[in-house]
Amino acid sequence: MTTALVVVFVALLLAAWILKIANRLDRLHVRTDAAWAAVDAALGRRAVLVRTLLVPELSAAASRAESASRADREQAENELSGLLGALDRSTLAPALAFELADAEERVMLARRVHNDAVRDTLLLRRRRVVRWLRLAGTAPQPSYFEIAEPVSPSDAAMLKPRPSARVVLTDPAGRVLLFQGFDPARPQEFFWFTVGGGVENGEDLRAAAVREAFEETGLKLAPESLVGPIWRRRTVFSFDGETFDAEEWFFHASVDGLDVDTSGFNDVEETSIIGFRWWSAQELEAAEDTVYPVQLAELMPTLGAEWDGEIRTVR
Repeated sequence: MTTALVVVFVALLLAAWILKIANRLDRLHVRTDAAWAAVDAALGRRAVLVRTLLVPELSAAASRAESASRADREQAENELSGLLGALDRSTLAPALAFELADAEERVMLARRVHNDAVRDTLLLRRRRVVRWLRLAGTAPQPSYFEIAEPVSPSDAAMLKPRPSARVVLTDPAGRVLLFQGFDPARPQEFFWFTVGGGVENGEDLRAAAVREAFEETGLKLAPESLVGPIWRRRTVFSFDGETFDAEEWFFHASVDGLDVDTSGFNDVEETSIIGFRWWSAQELEAAEDTVYPVQLAELMPTLGAEWDGEIRTVR
């Protein structure tokens, strides 16, 4: 009898613990939904103010951002931010300039609150008990909203162009090599990304891809072994307080075996990259980690086929 009572007591404690986690997860999903609604409202207010400027190019960009799908919203909003960064605000009426600056600041604040909520939700969803018992149910996985922040909340920064060459390295099993890192300005937000980096002055894309692959993995690739560029990704992002207008060109290379050597990392990479691993498409599809490009899991099965020469735009 005593043993049975102990078992029942432990089972009740376990059930209460699981119920507590499930309730917290529900609250986090509600918090994330509410945070996104706040972001959407802040972006909507910014779009309305932009149209009052009566600048055709800005008005068109604001309309595109408002009508964009959730998947395309980041790029559309960042394009609008880039145009606003080039706007001479000294020509605006003081009241309008102040209201626009306030709208931009509210967008940034809403974005930070939203991403904090997403971070907390993803951390809980990654716990084993949540995954094993499927406590998330059918709730969609939340995602970060990466809209570039100006250097000053009240004064949009000019975007710095950053062409980069990246290499999608796959092994005989079709797995892709990804690094995990973070933005020093937001060390709590981790993400995975492919091999590669910025193109140096006077360097062509293929040479940059070969150099980056060697510096980051120790792999010496022959330029002619690279396929592509197969993909092109355009994005605006902030890193360590700077804002970049990035154009990324992706090559593909298959390797039989690779002992990854990161001794060629520069100072920034040494401090902001915390690990690497090989991922299958199935693992990426099931993971709740943030991965760039976002479409990598669905694109990986196409890497084994012969390239048709078309450069595809990816997110």
